[in-house]
Amino acid sequence: MNPEKRYYPLNDFLKEKFGCKVYKVSLDAGFTCPNRDGSLASGGCIYCDSRGSAAPIIDSELSIREQMEAGIAFGKRKYNAKKFIAYFQAFSNTYAPVEKLKKLYDDALSFDDVVGLSISTRPDCAPNSVLDLIEGYTRDYHVRKPHRRQRLSVWIEYGLQSIHHRTLQLINRKHGLAEFIDAVLRTKGRSINICAHVIIGLPGETIDEILETAKLIAALRIDGVKIHSMYIVRATKLEQMYKRGEYKPLTLEQYVSMAADFLELLPPDMVIQRLTGDCPGDILVAPKWTLDKQRVLMGITEELKRRDSWQGSRCLIPR
Repeated sequence: MNPEKRYYPLNDFLKEKFGCKVYKVSLDAGFTCPNRDGSLASGGCIYCDSRGSAAPIIDSELSIREQMEAGIAFGKRKYNAKKFIAYFQAFSNTYAPVEKLKKLYDDALSFDDVVGLSISTRPDCAPNSVLDLIEGYTRDYHVRKPHRRQRLSVWIEYGLQSIHHRTLQLINRKHGLAEFIDAVLRTKGRSINICAHVIIGLPGETIDEILETAKLIAALRIDGVKIHSMYIVRATKLEQMYKRGEYKPLTLEQYVSMAADFLELLPPDMVIQRLTGDCPGDILVAPKWTLDKQRVLMGITEELKRRDSWQGSRCLIPR
C-alpha cells in the first residue's frame, strides 16, 4: 500500500520486485478478436475503434522486435527505466495458433533487459494449450537465458469489463461472466499472474452494479486489476449512441467517487495496474477530462483522503 496514494500501484509492485524503474513496452502484433472477425460477431465492442485500445505511440508497421527496440529506447529516455516488460496490448493477444504465439512472445523476450511478459486478451481466447505455453515462460526462460538473475514476471490480462449479462450484451462482448470465471480458475495455480480489466461508466450501469463487479473480483483473489474510465472515441458505435442522446458519460466528480468506492472493496494487496482511461486527444469525443490523467489520479487520492479511507477498507475478503 502506498500511504500517499492510498492504493497499491503497479509502479510500486514492480520496484519492490526488481529494485528499479520498470517500463511496459506496448506492442501491436496484428491480432484481431472473435467479435470482430465474424467468428462470434463483427464490429467489436461498441467502444473499440480500429486501434483496438493500442497505445498511440505504437507503430504497428514495425515487427515485434523493432517495436521492442523503439519502446526500450523510449522508456530509457523518458522515464530512465532500467528494466522492461513486453506488453502485448492491441486486441486479443492469444487469438492465434500456439506456434505463431510462441514466435511473437519469443521475439519480444529476446532482449536482456526484459524481465516480464504481459498479455492482454479475452477470457474466451485462452485455451489450455495457450496457458501451457505462457506458463512455460515462468518456468523455463531463465534456463534458456542463464545470465538472468530472476524468473520472468508473467501476467495475463483478461478483459471482463462488467459481470452483468445485460451490460455485456449491450457492449457486444459476446462472452459472459462464466467464461471469465472459467479462464481465471484454469489460470490459477500456473504461476501466471492474473489481471482483470473493468470499466466504470458503461451504458446503463448503476453504482451498485459497478460495485458488484468489484466484489466478484475481490472474491476471486486475482493478482491485479485495471480500472478504466468509459470514454468515447470516433468511429465507434458508442459515439453514435452519444450523438443520439442514448449515452451520457460520467463527470469527473462521479468517476472519482465511483473509483474510490471500487478501490475500497478490493483486497489491499491487489495490484492496481490502471485507474483511468488513456485516450489520444485526436480521436476522443468525450469526456474531455479523461485527457488530464494526473488530475484524475490526484482526484481519486484526494477523495480517499477526504474519506479517511484506502484500498481494502471495505473489503469483505479476509487476507
